Amino acid sequence: MGTTDRFSREEVQRILELTPKQLDYWERLRLAPFKGQGSFYDFRDLIGLRTVKQLIEKGVPANRLGRALDALREGLSHAEVPLTELRVLSDGRDVIVERGGARLEPVSGQFVLNFETRELQEKIRVISRQEQTAEEWFARALRCEQDAQNSADAIDAYGQALRLQPRMVEALLNCGTLFYEQGNFERAADCFQRAIEVAPQNSLAHSNLGTVLQELGQTEEARQHLRQAVQLDPVNRDARYNLAIVCDKLAAQSEAREHWQAYLKLDPAGPCGDYARQRLAASHLSKSANR
Repeated sequence: MGTTDRFSREEVQRILELTPKQLDYWERLRLAPFKGQGSFYDFRDLIGLRTVKQLIEKGVPANRLGRALDALREGLSHAEVPLTELRVLSDGRDVIVERGGARLEPVSGQFVLNFETRELQEKIRVISRQEQTAEEWFARALRCEQDAQNSADAIDAYGQALRLQPRMVEALLNCGTLFYEQGNFERAADCFQRAIEVAPQNSLAHSNLGTVLQELGQTEEARQHLRQAVQLDPVNRDARYNLAIVCDKLAAQSEAREHWQAYLKLDPAGPCGDYARQRLAASHLSKSANR
């Protein structure tokens, strides 16, 4: 979340734990920026409002408070570093900012911005996470998947979606695929198994689980799920291909030939076509030798 995000009046009240009356009162005293109907607060507004709350709680006189806030807002408007690195303090009388152990008072001293506001930023992030729907988390995960470097964020977003909607099959399938690509076959298998529990007629869930079980060395169990995938969707090319491989491993040559042939009919010019033809030819030779 960036410092240019917009916040509604209700969101500001939740983030800063204010009542509507408090915010109204501060606006009348000109301690808070007045926002008309349909207007939004930005991150700088949040910093100023949090400072108002802190100083009022510490009993800072109103005249000092007004001057300090004016200086604070002026400093924020000229900030050359991320506001997420700003830290605003109070000694009970004045607004104080700190940099490298040195403290400055914005009214009397030079206002240098290089401080932390991670606490406020984290609170915004947590509230934002709580308010997003499962569908919004799912959409966010899809966006993260567009960049291979963001797979961890995508998995986290899918996890949030599933926390809110545990039976979201698409999230289970996508998250399982990401785990599979990372080599985390146990987590991938768990996602695909959950998808099957929700949608037992989903060919892709059976196909994916069969592929993962093959990687885990559970060859016979893999064959059963791949058979189910093919039964549910006879044109599932990946299921046909992987089932042929599994049957080869189990020395089920007749069944392997069936699926190699079916795969080649579905995808004769595909990237795995040459290998499929090689395996099919080897199977025919083996069959002839055994006669």
